[in-house]
Amino acid sequence: MDRFPNSPPAPEGDSDPTANKDPFLASLGERTRALRSRRGLTRKSLAKVADVSERHLANVEMGVGNASIQFLRQLAQALNCTLAELVGDETASSPEWLMIREILRGRSESELAQARSALASVFGAPASQAARRQRVALIGLRGAGKSTLGKMLADSWAVPFVELNRHIETVAGCSVSEIHSLYGPAAYRRYERRALEECIQRFPRAVIATPGGVVSDPATFNMLLAHCYTVWVRASPEEHMNRVLAQGDTRPMSGNAEAMNDLRRILESRAAFYSKADEVFDTSDKTMETAFVALQDQLRGTIRLAG
Repeated sequence: MDRFPNSPPAPEGDSDPTANKDPFLASLGERTRALRSRRGLTRKSLAKVADVSERHLANVEMGVGNASIQFLRQLAQALNCTLAELVGDETASSPEWLMIREILRGRSESELAQARSALASVFGAPASQAARRQRVALIGLRGAGKSTLGKMLADSWAVPFVELNRHIETVAGCSVSEIHSLYGPAAYRRYERRALEECIQRFPRAVIATPGGVVSDPATFNMLLAHCYTVWVRASPEEHMNRVLAQGDTRPMSGNAEAMNDLRRILESRAAFYSKADEVFDTSDKTMETAFVALQDQLRGTIRLAG
């Protein structure tokens, strides 16, 4: 039970007791009142069902109560809604969103993939299968061999090779490291999306090597899946690390004794997204020359860029 007996009460229907409410807390209060009203509950009855302090609930609804996670969980359970709906996920902002989400709840990964493809065909204006197979994108963590294999494939097929990070730098007018240090990761993702859009418009036939974190932004990744034939180039965590170090980059090890564990966690967290690729190719225990021949063989019959 999460009670805050020292919080001053805010009578229901009273005016705002503070001059400057935090916008997030004010919105949280509005959503709480709306959800409570939608369910026909009084503040007293909601507090009883949620087993929370009515005084603190009143403050939360007025936008002046700094609620704990446990308090919000209890409130969401009592209101029979998700925590995201209570806190303010945009997908909980309309009845249509809520009904769509309910249809998808509990579906398997394959069913969700079918639903995503169906929605993309209606709203995403995806490229045709033939057009997608004219543009190959390699995804995966750094050190798997995307750039090396991508350049070799592009040369063998006589099509442009696109290193997406270089296009991001062109769009931003500065290096990737400067984007992160000056503007932050959110800005980098915006430049990444813009660079991908430009590459798709500019190169109908190409091989694209993408940054490892391209899966971090759903909109960018959806665009990539819709317009490119994607291959997850993977390797063991040890080979990822060794190849990065062999390139002369010691940053993964700098000041971080848990670098390998961090790498494994990153790979584990992204694997479900990488696995959405059309194909998977493992470069573990292979030289780049051997891997190139094997990847060519794997794509033969599916990709016809040469000539």
